[in-house]
Amino acid sequence: MSKDCTIQDVFHRFYSSFESTHSISPAQRKAAYHIMNCKTGAFGVNVSVCEDCGCISVHYNSCRDRCCPMCQEFPKEKWVDARREDILDAPYFHVVFTVPEELNPIIYSNQKFLYSALYHAASDTLSELAADSKYLGTDIGYICILHTWGSTMNFHPHIHAIVLGGGLDVKNHWKDFFLPIKVISKTFRGKYMAELKQLWENDRLEFHGSAAPYKNHYTFKELLNTCYAKEWIPYCKKPFDGAESVIRYLGKYTHRIAISNYRIKDMTESTVTFSAKDYKNQGLWKEITISGEEFIRRFLMHVPPKRFVRIRHYGLLSSRNKKKKITLCRNILGCKKYISKLKDMDAPAIIRLLYNKDICKCSSCGGKIIPLPTEQHFIKPKPHMLC
Repeated sequence: MSKDCTIQDVFHRFYSSFESTHSISPAQRKAAYHIMNCKTGAFGVNVSVCEDCGCISVHYNSCRDRCCPMCQEFPKEKWVDARREDILDAPYFHVVFTVPEELNPIIYSNQKFLYSALYHAASDTLSELAADSKYLGTDIGYICILHTWGSTMNFHPHIHAIVLGGGLDVKNHWKDFFLPIKVISKTFRGKYMAELKQLWENDRLEFHGSAAPYKNHYTFKELLNTCYAKEWIPYCKKPFDGAESVIRYLGKYTHRIAISNYRIKDMTESTVTFSAKDYKNQGLWKEITISGEEFIRRFLMHVPPKRFVRIRHYGLLSSRNKKKKITLCRNILGCKKYISKLKDMDAPAIIRLLYNKDICKCSSCGGKIIPLPTEQHFIKPKPHMLC
């Protein structure tokens, strides 16, 4: 029994047996290899020596995989800090777009197509309704982030949208944001189902595993009718209190993975215990015990397709618009510009600022340390593991 274990420990113990009995995609195999070898020396090391006392320090390189729990903090801090320059002192809304669970098997079998459809439906819903003079009549800005998991690591694809609470009309006048949630629900449902139906009619969909029954034309038609009949319930949280709240909030969602190390509570020879929120019981935390192989299966379900972009910017916050239009919005609202703290800083300086740790000083005597050549210390990953 081990209580101080990590996701890496779980993979070391159970991945081999899982791999021998399950079909694994190249992206999942690569993520598993990265997690198991992160900070072990497999990706090279940095060796340094103190000029004063001669103490040698060895630091193992991380894998930098976006699914690795040990590699998210530094990229998250840099990304969130860069967003400071795009933030306005205006209301922001958090809108969550979800789909009926009946669609989950189809979505999992067609991740690239149907994850993209989630972005298309969510962004088209927001931009179309915002541009409608009946509701707002403006161009708004928002960031969409894909999550595919629930608290128990179940498959639950949904889009988190952080929406600027206003926009610019055709005369470049600012208008406050307001969209009724029921209208968002119906519009999103129509757009997502239309794209799903189009993919089906064009024979672009595949049906594997639990989605296999939907190969039948009539069964798929019944699924479409069921989803059209259901009320899709998006979630909209009340506006944030100022720009700093938005900046902190973004960090909670942008680089999150299915489960973090702190939620792993226990591991035995055959099981893993982790904490999860019980939304049927007012969101209280509870502990769940499952087999080690089932834990691996659930975790790998949430490895995104190769080169799939999970964070996307739209409208006023898109790359081509934000430089001019965000400046215009800032001038209209009379709010200050938030300056990036980490811009143009190298890694040692960022670590010194964020964590109050100087990696250029010897931990033994405080003297200056200098790097040594590391070519001879590098261990090249096995090619077949990176396929």
